[in-house]
Formats: sequence, C-alpha cells, structure tokens
Amino acid sequence: MARVTVRFFARYAELAGCETAAVLVSGTSATVGDVRETVPGARSLPPRPLAALNLRQVKLDAKVKDGDEVALLPPLSGG
Repeated sequence: MARVTVRFFARYAELAGCETAAVLVSGTSATVGDVRETVPGARSLPPRPLAALNLRQVKLDAKVKDGDEVALLPPLSGG
C-alpha cells in the first residue's frame, strides 16, 4: 500500500470538499489515475484532469509510491 497526499485546487477543491486528502492505493504499479479514482468527490472530477506528481506535470499513467504528492488542477486559462 502507498499513502499519497492529494492536493486539490480551485473548483476541484470545492468538488472534493477539501483542499488536501490522504489516500491509500494498493500495489507497486499504482498510478496517478488510480489515485484520482480514490479521492473524495472522484465522480465529480473530470476523467482526465491536469495532474502533477511531486511538483512535476505528469500524465495519469505516471507511477506513484508511498509518500508522493499528487496535485489535481482544473484547466488553466488566461491571456
């Protein structure tokens, strides 16, 4: 089992009902996508959010390990 800290930003924090959460994922092949499936409010989040693993932008198939931090971010816009 890997314990992963998840940080939610902007609208995703509202949907999850919190800004951070600790989740457990099983196996050595757990991914950011697996973490996304286990977070509070997962059904409300889009299936492919922007994600960062330990402050680096990654795809949802990036592997996670115990102690990692995953950030889920809504799409960015601006000009």
